[in-house]
Amino acid sequence: MLTRLCDDFGGRLTGSPNNRAALEQLASELRALGLKPEIDAFRLPGWERGADSVELLAPFARPLRVAALSYTQSHAAFDADVADIGAGGTGDYAADMRGKIVLLSPAAALPMRELSRIAVEHGARGILFTDREGGGQLLARTGSFVGEALALPVYSITQEEGTWLQRLLARGRPVRVRMETKSRCREVETANLRLVFPGRSPERVIVGAHFDSWDLGQGALDNGLGTAQLFALAQWLRGRELARTVELVWFNGEEQGLWGSRHAATALGATPVVAMINLDMVGVPIAVNALGDESLVPALERWNAARGDRRLPKGVENINWFGSDHTPYQLAGVRAVTFNAPIPRESVRYYHDFADTIDKLPAQIVVDSTAIIGDVVLALADDASLGAFRRSPADTQKLFTTFGLERRMQATGYWPFP
Repeated sequence: MLTRLCDDFGGRLTGSPNNRAALEQLASELRALGLKPEIDAFRLPGWERGADSVELLAPFARPLRVAALSYTQSHAAFDADVADIGAGGTGDYAADMRGKIVLLSPAAALPMRELSRIAVEHGARGILFTDREGGGQLLARTGSFVGEALALPVYSITQEEGTWLQRLLARGRPVRVRMETKSRCREVETANLRLVFPGRSPERVIVGAHFDSWDLGQGALDNGLGTAQLFALAQWLRGRELARTVELVWFNGEEQGLWGSRHAATALGATPVVAMINLDMVGVPIAVNALGDESLVPALERWNAARGDRRLPKGVENINWFGSDHTPYQLAGVRAVTFNAPIPRESVRYYHDFADTIDKLPAQIVVDSTAIIGDVVLALADDASLGAFRRSPADTQKLFTTFGLERRMQATGYWPFP
């Protein structure tokens, strides 16, 4: 199924014709199994990639390999000198950066919304963000978690070309480029795909994975892997008697700002939820992660202990982090679970770029990981000691502050607390 999605439709950028066609194909394949998936349409502040370019003018002419970050807005071509600003903090800027394009190192740690704000304050006209992976890789990424057009154009640039420009500048050689962006922000309609397996109880375990990907490659690892794991779970759950209802959700819009999971979590209303399990680039698990919710730890430890000689080597972890589809559910007061499940480096290094293709994903990873994931799904569905649960707003805020996540969430504009 995933091979067909990747090879027949390519990257699944949210709002694109490829994404819509691939989602329809997934729904068709689920129907062929005798299942009844539901299309849950919604709108979001989207973005489409155009024929963008950054061309080196000095010390000689040549095109640079770049990819605009999402929410970079179209503009006419302009020429500008390049200046190296290292990690891009306020203290990294020289006195006069007016009209320049600034070059960021891979060590830049601030969210792009914050980096852009600082660049604009110093008069910069654009940003080139050097990639952290070598080998000509580009890391496509979002420029905004809140769907706002960036105040200046921001591009990923390969590590090799970024460090080359940095060396030239360190030697005092002038570097000048021409930048033209044809990508644009626009509202788009997209959809999540839902599949509900009724249990004896209406209390439910939700298992989600984002369906969308960046458009440079095929999105096989990020997150075709999760898409395939959900499909395998759907096959496995057919006809199975369940103590609790299990809901599978393929989210759209994760890469640009968690839009699909935001939509789904907002629509929960009073639905009784035991936990949400997030599958985002989950390889074969070595630990299960309660994502900061102590109330889940005993149940997960019982599950792992009952596996005997198949126990996960790192057992149960309880570390919250920000930036994937579990976050909107947590903000809605729902407990969330994910896995410590590394993907081999020879595969994972290609994610977000043109080389994220189906040949990088060994089928055995899908098989072995889904066996463990399915075991956790049934454990949460069967565990009578767990009930439906919603955290209070105060406890939810503590869930993020305990792990020091509020600064990053505030910087992205995704902090709902006072």
